[in-house]
Amino acid sequence: MDWDDMRIFLAVARADSLSGAGRRLGIDASTVGRRVARLEAALGAKLFLKTPQGYALAPEGERLLPHAEAAEQALSGAEDALSGPGDLSGQWRIGAPDGCANYLLPQVCARICESHPALEIQIVALPRVFNLSRREADIAIAVSQPQAGRQVVQRLTDYRLHLAAHEDYLRAHPPIRDLDDLRGHRLIGYIADMIFDRELDYLAETGAEWAQLTSNSVSVQMQAIRAGAGLGIVHDFAIPFCPGVRRVLTDQVSLTRSFWLIRHADDRRSQRMNRLSDALAQGIRAEVARLQARVAP
Repeated sequence: MDWDDMRIFLAVARADSLSGAGRRLGIDASTVGRRVARLEAALGAKLFLKTPQGYALAPEGERLLPHAEAAEQALSGAEDALSGPGDLSGQWRIGAPDGCANYLLPQVCARICESHPALEIQIVALPRVFNLSRREADIAIAVSQPQAGRQVVQRLTDYRLHLAAHEDYLRAHPPIRDLDDLRGHRLIGYIADMIFDRELDYLAETGAEWAQLTSNSVSVQMQAIRAGAGLGIVHDFAIPFCPGVRRVLTDQVSLTRSFWLIRHADDRRSQRMNRLSDALAQGIRAEVARLQARVAP
């Protein structure tokens, strides 16, 4: 049995499709299909069932899955054993909400890669929760602590959010002295039915019932604020990237949230994963502190 075929089997099992597995592996879907067929022929068993939703594991595939995952862990352990005590190498995928992915991870990961030239990091910015069991990411950063699943969870750092607007908007509209004054202003926020985590329901804490300009992306919201479209809740660590954006009502609207680093429980034995997680944790803490310190009172 070829381990590379087993690797492809795992990718299809996690992606539910040949095309999704191919994108993760960097090969085309037809090649994935041929390799799955070759593995099935070698084992004399049907591993997948094609359904309208994609590729589902057949009973034989379900029985094979834990053995394939164990082989994957063993291979990772062998790489750990052969790597130097401080070395980081290989390809790692980090999933994060787009605020963290846009304003923190680029600088943090750049510094990590500079210290470890053999390391390849993929940053996936998505406004949703990542499924580590399906290996959508090797490491996930979340805005709330997960309550279920076989996961290793580490609190990274707290961060602050405030109501803000561009100075051009503030000059062109009535002054904002207290929360009641917000009624006369356009608010920017999340699309209500696309808020994937209750910790992101920021506007509810201002007493606002709804926002007139909305997006599922923090970065889009910030760019709308930067364009003078209205006021919204923003991460303090994002403000240094947006000249002209100023906080308002800081004594009345001040939110604190936390970032959590999450890994699959099986990965706790991987020394390379532990080292990368430690580097990310230290880097994110330092970057949040650095950027928040640059925000004018």
